[in-house]
Amino acid sequence: MRWTAILVCSMALVASGAVARAQAAPAGPASITLKPPPPNAAKSVHTRVKTPAPVAAKPKALLPDDFAGWVADGSPKTVTSAADADSASAAALKEYGFTDGSQVTYKREAETLNVRALRFQDASGAYGAYTFYRQNGWPKEDIGTGAASDHGRVLFWKGVTVVDATFSHIGAMSAAELRELAKQLPLPVGNRAIAPPILSNLPQASIEKQTTHYALGPAGYAGAGGVLPPELVGFDRDAETVMSNYSLQSGPATLTLIEYPTPQMAAVQEEKIRAYIKAGSQAQPPWPKPLVDSDQASLEVRRSGPLVALVSGDAIPKESHRLLASVHYEADITDIPQPMESEAAKAGQLLLGIATLVIIGASAAVLLGFFLGGGRALYRIARGKPASSVYETEFISLNLQK
Repeated sequence: MRWTAILVCSMALVASGAVARAQAAPAGPASITLKPPPPNAAKSVHTRVKTPAPVAAKPKALLPDDFAGWVADGSPKTVTSAADADSASAAALKEYGFTDGSQVTYKREAETLNVRALRFQDASGAYGAYTFYRQNGWPKEDIGTGAASDHGRVLFWKGVTVVDATFSHIGAMSAAELRELAKQLPLPVGNRAIAPPILSNLPQASIEKQTTHYALGPAGYAGAGGVLPPELVGFDRDAETVMSNYSLQSGPATLTLIEYPTPQMAAVQEEKIRAYIKAGSQAQPPWPKPLVDSDQASLEVRRSGPLVALVSGDAIPKESHRLLASVHYEADITDIPQPMESEAAKAGQLLLGIATLVIIGASAAVLLGFFLGGGRALYRIARGKPASSVYETEFISLNLQK
């Protein structure tokens, strides 16, 4: 029986230590891997999160008083409305999330530099505005996150800011001077610093990167030379678009990608766009110029998840189809942190664990007593002795004889 008690106590101590270690271990956030949803899923895995405008009492000055030898000529002009920043493109700026801007004229000896900086809610809006203002064919420059130039005019973007600079005289060091200006621009943090994820769905083979245009609304889409009528795209359903030119062997082609919040929305719009293309000259509204100038045999529409892709241009149908087939939507893998447990829940789990250990220990003691004690009793009975040694009279016999 002493061995039985020792064994039961040892099992209880080991189990108590395991529970204590489990309770002491910090509960890290669990990770759930989301796989691409089936076609009938309610929502797609990835949708663009529209970040609300940052709440600030007073926006920080976008442009410095001086940089690289350039000195501001007077106080900067601050604008807080899209109409004051660019009256002709106010609607597009609002779609991209314009918040404020600044205009400064810098001087250095007899030269002047006019700089206009526009700030947006997030990096997606800034990139979209940059592609809206940049024209196809502008040479690429190494300034900020992306840049292009047109003679004395240089356009670049960094973070949530788009800068439009015009030199009175362009020089060999002009790009380096603007790179110094780009270093002084404020940088966003968190989700506001993420570029449009839809860009990753553009095939990279044969792409002309300086022709990519990103739009979040009808004004930006039409202003960038959209292929479809804006009302057919479905911007009222939170659609976003990106289009780029491709240099194929048989001729140029334009690929347009439209992303919707769910695959169901994409399926509905795909049918509408397909019917519009099939209608040809009878379509209402009439075809825009990019469609009219395209080879009708090469026009093709395809859906992949929440993406609807359209290829247009003058490439032969075989190459256009190959370009369209290279578009594949891949869902993002997201880690979802689990909610932390409250102290009351932890205490309840601890008490439940202790009660479980007590029940297990008591059950183990009964079972061990039954098997060990019962086995000993059977052994004694088999030898012709009583089941218990309690009834045996033990005495010392000397066997003394005379």
